Amino acid sequence: MRVLLIFLSLFSLGALASSNDSNEFKLVGESRFEYYFWDVYDAKLSSPTGSYEFGQHPAQLSLTYLRDFAAKDIVKATNEQWDHLGKKDLINKYDDALLKLWPDIKEGETLTFRTDDSGNGTFYHNDKKLGGIEDATFADDFMAIWLSPDTSEPAMRNQLIGNPK
Repeated sequence: MRVLLIFLSLFSLGALASSNDSNEFKLVGESRFEYYFWDVYDAKLSSPTGSYEFGQHPAQLSLTYLRDFAAKDIVKATNEQWDHLGKKDLINKYDDALLKLWPDIKEGETLTFRTDDSGNGTFYHNDKKLGGIEDATFADDFMAIWLSPDTSEPAMRNQLIGNPK
């Protein structure tokens, strides 16, 4: 669970990574990830229409971190969440690539993942483009951490997709 907190915190770094492309996105929903009494990150999901269904592209997920996190801890949290989702083949598969892309995150920074019409994703740290993972299924696998019906944080998912049950 601690790893999820770290990962989620790191990811919230980019609350909509204010670049010119983000102007075409409308907020779908937002949520705060908390672990016990620690605020970890604020997450925002956006799409061109302001609505979202899993696997829809383009989409944008931004995490603005409320604590400092080392990139290695975010990668570890990512693997833990893929394990939770039953995506065992993804565990450690992208570690090296993600560690090359993601910086250590400081409180108040944002990490954003934006997909294009084809489902290819790019990471942004604040306003700076970091790059993406060259794999046709990576974007959906990554977004599943927050947006899959099987996520470890269903209340957060509901808030992000605009369905605050």
